[in-house]
Amino acid sequence: MKTDAFALRHIGPRENDLQIMLKTIGAATLDQLISETIPGDIRLKTSLDLDPAMTEYEYSKHISELGNKNKVFQTYIGLGYNQAIVPAVIQRNVFENPGWYTAYTPYQAEIAQGRLEAILNFQTMVIELTGMEIANASLLDEGTAAAEAMALLFDVRSRDQKKDNINKFFVSEEILPQTLSVLQTRSAPIGVELVIGNHETFDFSTEFFGAILQYPGKYGQVYDYADFIAKAKSNEIKVAVAADILSLAMLKPPGEMGAAVVLGTTQRFGIPLGYGGPHAAYFATKDEYKRSMPGRIIGVTVDTDGNRALRMALQTREQHIKRDKATSNICTAQVLLSVMAGMYAVYHGPKGLKYIANKIHALTATLSNELEKLGLQQINTAFFDTIVVKADAKKIKSIAEQNEVNFYYIDENTVSISLNETTSIADVNKIVGVFASANNTQAGTIEVLTETNHFPSNLKRTTPFLQHEVFNKHHSETDLMRYIKKLERKDLSLNHSMISLGSCTMKLNAAAEMLPLSNANWNNIHPFAPLDQVQGYQKMLSKLEHQLNVITGFAGTTLQPNSGAQGEYAGLMVIRAYHQSRGDYHRNIALIPSSAHGTNPASAAMAGMRVIVTKTLENGNIDVEDLREKAIEHKDDLSCLMVTYPSTHGVFESAIKEITQIIHENGGQVYMDGANMNAQVGLTNPATIGADVCHLNLHKTFAIPHGGGGPGVGPICVAEHLVPFLPTNPIVATGGDNAITAISAAPWGSALVCLISYGYISMLGAEGLKSSTEYAILNANYIKEKLNGHYDTLYSGEMGRAAHEMILECRPFKQKGIEVTDIAKRLMDYGFHAPTVSFPVAGTLMIEPTESENLEELDRFCDAMISIRKEIEASTIEDKNNILKNSPHTLGMLTADVWNFPYTREQAAFPLDYIAENKFWPTVRRADDAYGDRNLVCSCAPIEAYMEE
Repeated sequence: MKTDAFALRHIGPRENDLQIMLKTIGAATLDQLISETIPGDIRLKTSLDLDPAMTEYEYSKHISELGNKNKVFQTYIGLGYNQAIVPAVIQRNVFENPGWYTAYTPYQAEIAQGRLEAILNFQTMVIELTGMEIANASLLDEGTAAAEAMALLFDVRSRDQKKDNINKFFVSEEILPQTLSVLQTRSAPIGVELVIGNHETFDFSTEFFGAILQYPGKYGQVYDYADFIAKAKSNEIKVAVAADILSLAMLKPPGEMGAAVVLGTTQRFGIPLGYGGPHAAYFATKDEYKRSMPGRIIGVTVDTDGNRALRMALQTREQHIKRDKATSNICTAQVLLSVMAGMYAVYHGPKGLKYIANKIHALTATLSNELEKLGLQQINTAFFDTIVVKADAKKIKSIAEQNEVNFYYIDENTVSISLNETTSIADVNKIVGVFASANNTQAGTIEVLTETNHFPSNLKRTTPFLQHEVFNKHHSETDLMRYIKKLERKDLSLNHSMISLGSCTMKLNAAAEMLPLSNANWNNIHPFAPLDQVQGYQKMLSKLEHQLNVITGFAGTTLQPNSGAQGEYAGLMVIRAYHQSRGDYHRNIALIPSSAHGTNPASAAMAGMRVIVTKTLENGNIDVEDLREKAIEHKDDLSCLMVTYPSTHGVFESAIKEITQIIHENGGQVYMDGANMNAQVGLTNPATIGADVCHLNLHKTFAIPHGGGGPGVGPICVAEHLVPFLPTNPIVATGGDNAITAISAAPWGSALVCLISYGYISMLGAEGLKSSTEYAILNANYIKEKLNGHYDTLYSGEMGRAAHEMILECRPFKQKGIEVTDIAKRLMDYGFHAPTVSFPVAGTLMIEPTESENLEELDRFCDAMISIRKEIEASTIEDKNNILKNSPHTLGMLTADVWNFPYTREQAAFPLDYIAENKFWPTVRRADDAYGDRNLVCSCAPIEAYMEE
């Protein structure tokens, strides 16, 4: 046995566990189990054609050598991306800490209080810097946040505007080019007409419902937008402003000018460039628009005892409720990155942010003055951190690159320079030296900075920000380290116990996959750096695309979509472009099974498609006859079928090839949702089942950690006829010959975390990937059989097997007065995060153990579920004061002088022996969702509130 094989580290069950598990399942071999689970006609006949698996050491050496092919220059390109300093205390204690990066989305609030507080800090920071009323818990990037702003403003049009079908949206020509490209992608399918122009000559006609401005402009000019916004408002035009968040420490916030939405990126708040991502976008708006706001909002509520608790608010906005009526399909946020950005604000506080902003501005002003002394013209009349210089761009570029410096070259006579937090006086001297050399002159040495503000006094910020105590006390490393640890202890992550969420695949995120993310050769590169400086990235990304092509059986891949929902949307937009290329503009019907993930119909609506829901049979499978009828009925207009495989019910449907054939026979394309790809890799693939395009959740199947609700990556893989339509980027061309416009802001999306999936595939190799899938199916079926007799499994395959997940029936427990939520909360007392609650079937639990959990952990979980089942049996519908209804039990309850419960403290907190060894204490009792929605508070209370207390 190769004891250094990565598969041995990644896959949980040991060799001697296998026979025990197979005996429980009732299968002689693993091969027998797989043949009873996956239909024979879709099984792969050969192994995946991938390079031999590397050991962890070999991969570490390989990725280091590949990283050395990247050239890390001092980069002043700007355009929404800036080098930033990641405080070491945040890098070590958040970015590199599995206690933070392996947590799941905080749907179970009681065991996510630390993360929720960190995100609340982020929301508070955004609200106060932008001057707005409400902010969400982060979005994917600035480009997609701008598209969400456009969609929100379209949704909240006045009654008259909707009646008159007012659909024009003004886009300032100052907008970032990648943002414009995303707006172009998102606008057409929903019926919005973009009008791009100069905001200073805009006529404010009544044909417009909204507008978007850039602050400062794309090349750094700072405009006073107050008059524009006032005129727009008087014409019922609502204005969104894309703002540089660091500039708002010095500049007047857009909220004070009357903006309806303010958005942007928080990348420069201590988040690495990472060749484009992941970074946390921010989005703030007015309270009156909260029901149309995309993404998640963290709100303050109370728990059962009336104590302060945090939770995700207004969850009725989620696509699972609204489905195709939703205004956004956003599912993943960038939580890990928003935690980092929030902690950056906590660490620096208001004085620190002002100091950083003032220093950058002073450096920029000094640079402008020195270049003008050389006789060069600097054309920005008001600026924060970016200047525009008239010079011979070709000559400057040559000398700059010899000095390992990158500028942005607007045209052959114009150079843009954006300074950042890492810039020093020495760097400014170097920049001046480049221009002096190009001019054949000698530059003096700068020793002191210019103090003058280079923007009008009426645009100077006068309002305070970050007054809350949390931003004013943790400024030493000791304090911040302890604050981060205090919050981490309130959260249950994978470093504590299994998180068995169906459809979410919470597997091991191996340290060997994660470590390269901290290397400057990978994390300190601008997404628009010249291609000859990023050969390491280009080789890695190209190889990852090839690996995903091999795994899916498809011909082409784009890594640009930076979430699963973005991948869904990208897949549908590629299908749309394919139909249009053939003149089939009328093909707009998307058939979607009723069991589909809620993002599916939301994505279809955003792609301009009309959703027709197909029926599901009693056994959970797609009703093939109903599908056939609807495909034939709509054959002239059929665009696609959206299908999840294996199904959302955890079953490999044997009719899948018939289903895909029906769609093709009626002129449609087949989009496969890759949420359950962890049951396919190495055993079958989307091409074999007859799909044309699939998205993959790299944050599920391919080991990118969930990070508390993001980052995610959702690339799409496509058949050969769809390759020409893969998306491009306006600055660095990507995609096919007939590429659609951008899906997200950066050319390769969240490129930095693609390293994780590259490492995962490279270290597992073909056999390791196949074994991972087999063991995922083994572990799921082991749990299914262990719980048999205690819980019914709602759906099984034709031979009684589950795929990689199963749904447990919990609805009959209502006869005992017990809801599925009670089971979820009681599991916390046993040290486990609940499985997926009430999806895809209300009142059920969907369990997915993944391949990374060993037999001992599976048994602990099963013992907990069986123990809870006995507690359910002992309950009565009249008894509201029982152990399940009162869960979770906090340390405060257990140590209180008074105990008014009809069971012992030991039964409450230590119902099984294993718990005492590694007890996890929820820090609040059950959060009151209804109270929180009625009394929505989504920021830290001002410091005065604490002083009054």
